[in-house]
Amino acid sequence: MIAEKLHTKLDKIKSGRYTPSDFIIADAKDGDMAFGIAAPGPDLSETSTKKRTGVGQLKYRARAHYLDAMQAMAHSELIDILLMSASSAETLHNAELFTKTNVTPAVRLNDTTDIWSARGSCYRQSPSRPFSTVDLEAVRPLCQLGLYSITFSNHLESDLHTLEQYRAYRLSAKEHGMQHFLEVFNPAFDIGLDGASLGDYINDMILKTLAGVTRSDAPLFLKMQFNGQQAMADLCAYDPENLVVGILGGSAGTTRDTFELAKQAEQAGARVALFGRKINLSESPLELVRLMRSVIEEQLTAEQAVGAYHDHLSANGISPQRTLQADLKITEDVLK
Repeated sequence: MIAEKLHTKLDKIKSGRYTPSDFIIADAKDGDMAFGIAAPGPDLSETSTKKRTGVGQLKYRARAHYLDAMQAMAHSELIDILLMSASSAETLHNAELFTKTNVTPAVRLNDTTDIWSARGSCYRQSPSRPFSTVDLEAVRPLCQLGLYSITFSNHLESDLHTLEQYRAYRLSAKEHGMQHFLEVFNPAFDIGLDGASLGDYINDMILKTLAGVTRSDAPLFLKMQFNGQQAMADLCAYDPENLVVGILGGSAGTTRDTFELAKQAEQAGARVALFGRKINLSESPLELVRLMRSVIEEQLTAEQAVGAYHDHLSANGISPQRTLQADLKITEDVLK
């Protein structure tokens, strides 16, 4: 169930034959394991009504809309991987989506406490604690690839427990024939490090974690936060034959942020982008991903792609969330 397209791209990346057309893009539609009802995103028609009248509560799309968006993205084949919750994967597997496309299905294998983002919650104020809802035996018939997530807090007991649980997962995954990619979040709260120091710490902990892992158990690639070009370049240059580095998208940001993040990370050596809210909360997700590929392949600059994106919205009668001038701004400090 790992599509030949993904295998081919990974082989070219690891063998030093990478070209920008081999860049791997994953649509992360696993938000229901973090955000609950808010995961599919706001109902834009309701949002517009609220803005006009100033009354009523923000409304969110239903799960059916989320599933429709997954199917549309997979059928476009602009992506290489579709990351889902196990329940979504089961629904789309039963619909035979992945027999009709060249997209690899993947599930989120664990839901650590730092992704628990229920409205009104405060779980992200504490060190991440390992937890997994998923039953590997149940998801194995649905896919052969999953995301396993860890977060280092620079706290001995917490980080030790995190690594113990990751080791236990790898042993179980081997028994069930599951492959994985490894997500490494920055801590959600202050651990006394920032800027370059935080990037260095995260890099060193990743390499410390994987140094004791043999190839048969190692992740196919990483998913991590972009901590600046230097930190990304340092990690990508360390062991490019074995360690494929990918970036996560984080908050939605502007359209310029999305294109800049993809291109700056790729220039520093990243070969995978796994974007969730940046894609899902955009006005036209398929067009956003199409233009993201154009930026990575240097057919357009990030600035030109924002203009092309707004032209597409206008031509298709889609109301933009921001003016073109506002959408051209880089708002994420690490990208400036």
